[in-house]
Amino acid sequence: MAIADPARDWVHCDVMDNHFVPNLTFGPLVVGAVRRFTTALVDTHLMIEDPVTLVPEFRRAGADQITVHLEACHDPGATLAAVRAGGARAGLALKPDTPLAQAERWLAELDLLLVMTVEPGFGGQAFMPGMIEKIRAAAAWRTTHGARYLIEVDGGIAPETGRRCREVGAEVFVAGHAIYGQSDPSAALAALRQAIA
Repeated sequence: MAIADPARDWVHCDVMDNHFVPNLTFGPLVVGAVRRFTTALVDTHLMIEDPVTLVPEFRRAGADQITVHLEACHDPGATLAAVRAGGARAGLALKPDTPLAQAERWLAELDLLLVMTVEPGFGGQAFMPGMIEKIRAAAAWRTTHGARYLIEVDGGIAPETGRRCREVGAEVFVAGHAIYGQSDPSAALAALRQAIA
């Protein structure tokens, strides 16, 4: 993961349950292992149904920030409250087809808004250009309402797409294939950092 301030590194953990998304990854045990090996902020993205049931376990494992999907929560307000009650930063993710307006009642209390720039569930997908306007709208809403959330983008993020997202207000950039799928991951990360600086 790269963010607009290159002095701050985060580790982004994609948790998938093979129900909310068609893939299965890992749970709190792996997040706990990540926590033991880094001092970076552990950004845990829960792509799981009814995430409120597992929020305490991920927090105990060492997640500093827990992001849940609006579409996966029976009660988004209660789920975000559970994240904050455990002492973690609270994030809300939106799938590409979910309008920003559906999240407005919770935006003012967020630490992070994750705009998915692909359909969640699989790496290596192509960036969806239509998400640029959603990012722009999220940045405008934040300014108009004095909100404090960071805008994170995830999916198809590489130097060119990262630059475009940065120009319209994104500050946090999740990159997987664009870094680890390259022959020189260090050079790929440096190129992304330069593009979003």
